[in-house]
Amino acid sequence: QVQLVESGGGLVQAGGSLRLSCAVSGRTFSLTAIGWYRQAPGNQRELVAGFSEAGRNYADSVKGRFTISRDNAKDTVDLQMNSLKPEDTGIYYCNIKGRDFGAEYEYWGQGTQVTVSS
Repeated sequence: QVQLVESGGGLVQAGGSLRLSCAVSGRTFSLTAIGWYRQAPGNQRELVAGFSEAGRNYADSVKGRFTISRDNAKDTVDLQMNSLKPEDTGIYYCNIKGRDFGAEYEYWGQGTQVTVSS
């Protein structure tokens, strides 16, 4: 059973930093993408940063402020968030996608709340 467990969310003032971490466990053959999404109240879930077959990518709104990193030995993917803004507030979710015996799969973590106060 695949599990994604996020940690590191919290409350921070604008301009501050947070580091999110996602630990992946279980069978995860042939990963095609791994990344972080966020969902603000009233908004759709959006990709913040991720690794895919095309490389590393970031949402325009976080470029230059957020950095995604991956440790394959520890099966973790982290999101370093600097110069946080109130509009970065939301629930952040870890996500993986892959293919196993020709079938695509996708898993989500439970989410971690990030609140940036002005």
